[in-house]
Amino acid sequence: MDSLVRGQMPGWGAALAFPESRTIVLRADAGDLERTLQHELAHLALHRQIRVRVPLWFDEGYAALAAGEWERLGGLELNLAVARGAVPDFSDLDAALRGTSQAADAAYALAMTAVLEVARRNPTGRLDPLFALLSRDEDFAGAVLATTGLSLSRFEDAWRRSVRTRYTLVTWLAAGGLWVIVAVVTIVLVWWRRRADRGRRAALDAGWEVVEDPPEPPPAA
Repeated sequence: MDSLVRGQMPGWGAALAFPESRTIVLRADAGDLERTLQHELAHLALHRQIRVRVPLWFDEGYAALAAGEWERLGGLELNLAVARGAVPDFSDLDAALRGTSQAADAAYALAMTAVLEVARRNPTGRLDPLFALLSRDEDFAGAVLATTGLSLSRFEDAWRRSVRTRYTLVTWLAAGGLWVIVAVVTIVLVWWRRRADRGRRAALDAGWEVVEDPPEPPPAA
């Protein structure tokens, strides 16, 4: 696999699309094959419609949306870093998409929210106006400005505020974070109680002599 993609895919990757040659390289032993194929086909469809360069976060976020990977947003609710307000900028988001498996999981979900935010800030609530401009070779920053009314840097700030508003410690607790806290506290309390009782258990055991039971007589003949 690595020789086929010439080292372009991280070790946790399941597939890679080459829009120029309209080729998809897919690992048959990794994940949901149908969903993975849908994701990669979305990359090909996107680059078939537009020729201008789009940021990696938009490319991956759109493919995840087109493949219906909504469960990623549910996972984002349980991401403590995001809940605490640690939302990356677009540059860091692009790097995370090609980082470790754990970082990429959150990055794909964040990329989805960014693409959804582009659509939400257009009066139509869709991406069609953006695609129409991109298909006419409008650069990505100009297309975002025309369809959202925000420069790319201002849109980035607005998106990060939106994520911080939606994914908070409250939503993290509601999504299951509370049970994580309960489990951790329970483990700590059990460990502390056992440590505190260690001396008393040792004192109770002191002076005891264990007398073995006498052997049972053989049965009568």
